[in-house]
Amino acid sequence: QVQLVESGGGSEQAGGSLRLSCKASDYINRCMAWFRQAPGKQREGIASINPYGNITYEESVKGRFTISQDSSKITTYLQMNSLKPEDSGMYYCAAYSAGGGYCNYNSPYFTVWGQGTQVTVSS
Repeated sequence: QVQLVESGGGSEQAGGSLRLSCKASDYINRCMAWFRQAPGKQREGIASINPYGNITYEESVKGRFTISQDSSKITTYLQMNSLKPEDSGMYYCAAYSAGGGYCNYNSPYFTVWGQGTQVTVSS
């Protein structure tokens, strides 16, 4: 089973930027997504990308965050700009077990998860 490892989290001031990385243990040609969970809140999906490069974003991050993959399909990125305090939380990447023609962060088919990376945005 492929494994996912996130990195790139940290502390940033409001208006700043961070880039998160999600490195897979092997080539992964599946639906990938980023999720986040703030303390006391449910985990929410915020961005997804399918094997064909089709991308969807949750409304609160649209225009500020960008999901992308490297050409080797090993690493998936989340570029976060214009950060807000409400962006704080633990960020996770996840993948389908296989495939991903239909790919959306709201899908129930994400079965492979990373351990998460913490993002803290101060005002």
